[in-house]
Amino acid sequence: MISAGDFRNGITIEYDGNVYQIIEFQHVKPGKGAAFVRTKLKNIKSGGVVEKTFRPTEKCPQARIDRKEMQYLYSDGELFNFMDTETFEQIALNADAIGDALKFVKENEMVKVCSHNGNVFAIEPPLFVELEITETEPGFKGDTATGATKPAVVETGATVYVPLFVEQNDVIKIDTRTGEYLSRV
Repeated sequence: MISAGDFRNGITIEYDGNVYQIIEFQHVKPGKGAAFVRTKLKNIKSGGVVEKTFRPTEKCPQARIDRKEMQYLYSDGELFNFMDTETFEQIALNADAIGDALKFVKENEMVKVCSHNGNVFAIEPPLFVELEITETEPGFKGDTATGATKPAVVETGATVYVPLFVEQNDVIKIDTRTGEYLSRV
C-alpha cells in the first residue's frame, strides 16, 4: 500500500478496479481547509487519462507491472508472436493488445512485454531503431533552404519524414516514441 502523500511520477497504483500510472501529481495546501494531492492518472490498459484528487492519508495498493524482454518473431495476420529467449516459451497477442507499438520493429528484434497479473496490456519497442528506407522521392539540389522534409517508407512499412538529402536504401535512426528521424547511420 502506498499513501497519496508518497505519490511520485511513474508509480503504478490499483484504483477503482483499474491499474493507473501517475503522470503528474501536485501537493496542494489551500489557506483554508485540508491539504490534498491532485493527480493525473493514465489507465495503462485503455490509455485514457483522468484527473483525481486524494487526501494525503488515503492509501492505494501499488500495482506490480512485469516487463519481460522478449523477441518479436513474426505476424500471421491477426496474431503477433513473441518468444522468451530464456525459456523459449512463445506467446501470441492480437492486434488490440499491440496497437501501433510494432510500427518500427523488425522481425527477430527484442521488445519489452508489459503485463499485470499475467495479462499482457502493452508492448514497449526499443527507444531507437535503425531501419532501411525502401521508398522515397529524390531530393533536389537547392531545396534545403527551409529545412524541408519529405515522406519516406521504411522496411517495416511505416512512413517517416526525413530531410531531403536522405535517399532510398539509406539506413536511418528513428526515435520510436515520437516516430521522428534522428540521423543517418
